[in-house]
This record gives sequence, structure tokens and C-alpha cells, in this order.
Amino acid sequence: MTVWLDIDGRKRRVELPSSLDAGPMAYVVDGRVISVDARMLEPGVLSLIVEGRQYRCILDGNAVLIGGRRFAFERNDPRLLQGRRGAGAGTAGPRPVKAPMPGRVVRVLATVGEEVAEQQGIVVIEAMKMQNELRSPKAGRVIRVAVAAGDTVGSGDVLAVVE
Repeated sequence: MTVWLDIDGRKRRVELPSSLDAGPMAYVVDGRVISVDARMLEPGVLSLIVEGRQYRCILDGNAVLIGGRRFAFERNDPRLLQGRRGAGAGTAGPRPVKAPMPGRVVRVLATVGEEVAEQQGIVVIEAMKMQNELRSPKAGRVIRVAVAAGDTVGSGDVLAVVE
């Protein structure tokens, strides 16, 4: 899988191995091969040893926090339909609201049948002691709410659907 990291305003291409086994693995950053030992400490928290230096990384939606600094990233996976159409392409048909990371549902802000505006809050999840309000991808009607307050969710889980 390839991800693009925005580091200090510069896009960097990072090619990740297809499987993340324990122990050092070869990653390719802007064409340069580096050895990285990555371990998942807990959901959303990684320990990385990159060329002998250790980093604690916290995944936060489409960003990673390293040493108090936030680095945005974009996934570039050709298998994803969204990647082929472009982010946010088209508003016809139902659109899911998905969990960007594992967490716990704190509040459900919309109910089935409710009309919502684009970017209106639908669900609030807590991950790594931070609350994230997940918003409607389009104006429409909520046709499904798949979670309740207190539920645990995984990354990519569908929380609600807006039509």
C-alpha cells in the first residue's frame, strides 16, 4: 500500500509492505529503502524504530502524531472505489459515515429519518482520549444508524448512512 505523508508542506511517498509482521521490515520513502521495526502497542498507537531511533506514533484520523507534531497523510490505494472516483465524488445515492480509527461511541447526534445538512455532526467517537465528531458527507436523510452510545467501533466500521 502507498501512503502520501505531508511533512512540513512537502509530500512524501511511502510504500508499506503488504503484511506487517513483527520485526524490522523494508519500507520505501521517496525511493529510498529504510528499515523500520513497527509494533502496535494498542489500537491506534505504534512504536517505530527507524534506523535506530525510536518514535511513539498516535494515529488520529488522517494524521499521525509524533513527538507532539501532527503529520497529515493520504492513502493512495487503487483498490478503493473512492480512490478511483476522487474523494467526495458524486452525491447521488447513500453515503456511509465510517469510523476513521478504532474507538468508542460517545454520542449519536442524528436519528433515522432525520434530515441533515452536509457536514452536520452525526456521531461522536472517542479515540486515544480525543473526541472526534464525524459529519455527514452530504445533505440528505439519515437512513441508518448502526451504533449507540458506548459501542466500540473499529477503523472503517459504518456508523451511519445518509441518503
